Parts: sequence; C-alpha cells; structure tokens
Amino acid sequence: MPTTGEKPGVGTYTCRSCGERVHLDDPTDTLPPCPRCHGTEFD
Repeated sequence: MPTTGEKPGVGTYTCRSCGERVHLDDPTDTLPPCPRCHGTEFD
C-alpha cells in the first residue's frame, strides 16, 4: 500500500479514506496527501 511521501511510480492511486483518485504521470513524482481529505494511505 503506497503512502504519502513515497515514489510509487506512474499510475492512479485511490485514497483509502475517501476514494479520491490521485494520478502520477512521472516516475519521480512523490505521492501527495489526498487533495480531498488529506489521507495518507492509497490503494
């Protein structure tokens, strides 16, 4: 399970708390906190 601050790679990650999706399009991007609920765990 990726968490905020990690670099999980290109893809779409779904917040475990609220379901908001975060898309990373660069392999060097760091996963941010959820923009909706500020959750830190993603699927």
